[in-house]
Amino acid sequence: MNPERKTRWKKEIDWLLAVTDHIVEFVPSQQSKDGINMEIMVTRQRSDLLMNIPALRKLDSILIDQLEQFENQTEFWYVSRDGEDSEQGTMPRNGDKWWIPTVKVPPEGLSEVTRRWLKFQKDSVNQVLKAAMAINAQVLSEMEVPENYIESLPKNGRESLGDSIYKSITVEFFDPEQFLSTMDLSTEHKVLDLKNRIEASIEIWKRKMHQKDGRSSWSSGVSLEKREIFEERAEIILIILKQRFPGLPQSALDISKIQYSKDVGQAILESYSRTIESLAFTILSRIEDIFYSDSMTRTLKSVSDESSENEKPEEETDKLSSAETTPLTLSDFMGWNVGTKKNYFHNTESHFKGEHDKKLKLIGSKRFSYLEKLESLSVMRSPASRH
Repeated sequence: MNPERKTRWKKEIDWLLAVTDHIVEFVPSQQSKDGINMEIMVTRQRSDLLMNIPALRKLDSILIDQLEQFENQTEFWYVSRDGEDSEQGTMPRNGDKWWIPTVKVPPEGLSEVTRRWLKFQKDSVNQVLKAAMAINAQVLSEMEVPENYIESLPKNGRESLGDSIYKSITVEFFDPEQFLSTMDLSTEHKVLDLKNRIEASIEIWKRKMHQKDGRSSWSSGVSLEKREIFEERAEIILIILKQRFPGLPQSALDISKIQYSKDVGQAILESYSRTIESLAFTILSRIEDIFYSDSMTRTLKSVSDESSENEKPEEETDKLSSAETTPLTLSDFMGWNVGTKKNYFHNTESHFKGEHDKKLKLIGSKRFSYLEKLESLSVMRSPASRH
């Protein structure tokens, strides 16, 4: 983050949080006057703001500090998508987020020190992301459900969930894991639709139990005990969905709360935590891009090294080529040193001297040696043995 943008970021955050100093509540306090202790009421920043704003500022500061640590890194850099092909990174963006520059790393990949440092940064940012998401979820749960959302709900949980889901939740023996295994959660849209249905059914059952509006249309023939059981089961499913899909978009209930919230303090907490959450997620995605580029570069390098190792050295190639082009005689394989014709006949004459059993023994020995050399020849000329 360049200095100008960093200054503007801090200034705008201060503007956002300035109004929270005036959102206060009365708390009891002790005051001593003329030796008499009295309990008086003093003003203090509201409890949720007093607890969450310092935590969010700390998370904000951690992210900014981690961004500044990337300033002096030289082992990876970004290239414009409009640059030349030779300058393009190993992970070009042709589809999603095509406007983001691509990452490029050295031909041999990142060093071990840099990879460990990036891993540490990734873990730190991930902790910030989880903390921001937890604060955001807590604030949203404390927001009041707007009347616009209540009016859009059907009048019973069966209509909200659908017959199949309603029957699965209202069975006598309920297993949330078994229930989710029967649901189609293959896409983000389907998971979000299930979450919306369950949240709507929870709000319906709550209103039926408490009868907040007193309208007879919310009455039902289902007993209060069963309705409480159904609500508890639906909340368990909702918790499991949030754990399995932490990056799921905001549900219809959350969007409605944000849109129609009349509590300025809660609105500020929700927006600030969501901003930090978005920044942390962006940093994580950029780090993942660097790891992916490094992985692709190392894979290409290893493939190139393997192909170069499979290539024969020049000496070995010349030796094999000469062995294939120059025919070898039987004497070469038998180990006979045949020089001139004189030596040849001299060796032949000496070969036939001796007793008959020695001749047979010599012939048998030469025959076995000849077979061995033929086998070695076939192995040497076998294509599989060379590769």
